[in-house]
Amino acid sequence: MEFNLATVNEALAEPLADREAIVTATRRLTWAEVADRSRRLADVLLAAGLTVRAERDQLAPHESGQDAVALYLYNGHEYLEAMLGAFKARAVPCNVNYRYVEAELAELLTDMAPRAVVYHARFAARLAAVVDRLDYRPRLLQVADGSGEPLLPGALDYESGLAAADGSLPAVTADWSPDDLYALYTGGTTGRPKGVLWRQADAFVAAMGGRNFREGREWASTEELVASSTSRPGPRVLSAAPFMHGTGQWVSFQALHAGGSVVVPSVVDRFDAADVLDTVEAERVTLLVIAGESFARPLLDAMAARERDLTSLVAVASSGAALSPGSVQQILAHLPGIRVRDTVGSSESGPQAEVVTRAGGPAGSGGPAGSAEPAAFRPAEGTCVVDEAMTRVLAPGHDGTGWLARAGRVPLGYLHDPERTARTFPVVDGRRMTIPGDRARLLADGRIELLGRDATTINTGGEKVYAEEVETAIRAHPAVRDVVVVGRPSDRWGSEVVALVQPEPGTVIDVDTVLATAGEQLARYKLPKAVIEVDLVRRSPSGKVDLAWARERAATG
Repeated sequence: MEFNLATVNEALAEPLADREAIVTATRRLTWAEVADRSRRLADVLLAAGLTVRAERDQLAPHESGQDAVALYLYNGHEYLEAMLGAFKARAVPCNVNYRYVEAELAELLTDMAPRAVVYHARFAARLAAVVDRLDYRPRLLQVADGSGEPLLPGALDYESGLAAADGSLPAVTADWSPDDLYALYTGGTTGRPKGVLWRQADAFVAAMGGRNFREGREWASTEELVASSTSRPGPRVLSAAPFMHGTGQWVSFQALHAGGSVVVPSVVDRFDAADVLDTVEAERVTLLVIAGESFARPLLDAMAARERDLTSLVAVASSGAALSPGSVQQILAHLPGIRVRDTVGSSESGPQAEVVTRAGGPAGSGGPAGSAEPAAFRPAEGTCVVDEAMTRVLAPGHDGTGWLARAGRVPLGYLHDPERTARTFPVVDGRRMTIPGDRARLLADGRIELLGRDATTINTGGEKVYAEEVETAIRAHPAVRDVVVVGRPSDRWGSEVVALVQPEPGTVIDVDTVLATAGEQLARYKLPKAVIEVDLVRRSPSGKVDLAWARERAATG
């Protein structure tokens, strides 16, 4: 069966009406309340003229026929309500990275062309500067956040708008389609914003709980999903990862589609490990989701600093950045009864593989205490490895390396980018696949050994940073003659950004001014943690950087 996300939400809302759906520091919303509020938001969007301009069968894979709704928000009930409200209006909710500086935000919104923006009040000034450059005025819905920022001209207060809306199901209900879009913006290999377009039917199965995991198959009907979700207490999930990233969205909808609750910590403008653990304890969270070492190490420090009752936890899951074996074992030492799940995936694939470790076993074992299996990932449905030329699927135990791929429920393509759509979503052995760019090897027992991304992507603290983008920003400084940006290992961040800078003759690099110049174009998390002056950036005759030299130089400081 093919599913639509609005249809699924409405089907679950009635039988789960009194169960908690979203819990924040200030509000506890039931399923009935979230359903009502998302319908009201759909009415607000429809009244603002958002619409479907072309159905899926009239469009190429890289095209959208639905109006976009930009979500410029911290984690909170408004984020998930806005996603559901957009789905119910047949609009497309699109994530905005709230760390972007003005130049990055302008580029993103120009590509996205949203007809509505839902934003926290503290972002009003930056948004105003960007919106004024657009050749149209999107509908602005401002969410109060205690910052005291007044409404932007023409903006509607979010709560006032919902209160005044009709609250019945929108008129487009009959047109809800499995082909309606789910979109997720990612930076892309050059750092430019790229919107990954999914059919909702495919995103539901690939990333949002659309499978009966007990039986290893997709849900056969809405009735079967509802029966399963209402038959037992649902999970209580806290995502420490922002909802503006795929991980935060996917685990939240997985929880909801299992009849569970999404719990949001008190501190949402940054990662506060103590607050996260306090919330886990107070709300009896069963699954905590983090993003690699930059989350794990502060959590471990907070666990060591004060004892809490965390016995409700069944699992800690990491996605977006790998956990070190040491951190896995330390988590299990504090919480010996849980499982640690390390998940691999991308915006272009959804979760592709995971490895599970339990107390007593080596990190990444996937087995019980005492297991001696090597670290390797169990593939999800459709995950495979294809050869270097992307012409055939490789068999288990193949020689050499290949590309991590996924067939079946995969995205349509990249918004506005037919060329990259064709490259990333090729047809291999007669099946359309997604090949995001990770090198891998399929072991003889069917597990996958990951070898790293082929591009020069730096994954730091769960955020992807693209070397070329940082290099371009640093080159804007007049004292910089040449620069290469690479990653180096970091205990806190997993990897950290390092810039090797060659100065103009007769000049001296002032690190503070270099970072200030780059900071005019880049969010703070993209800025180098170290700037190292070198006599010469080594390049080949063709102009390519000697990456082996660069990484060694960065590692030695």
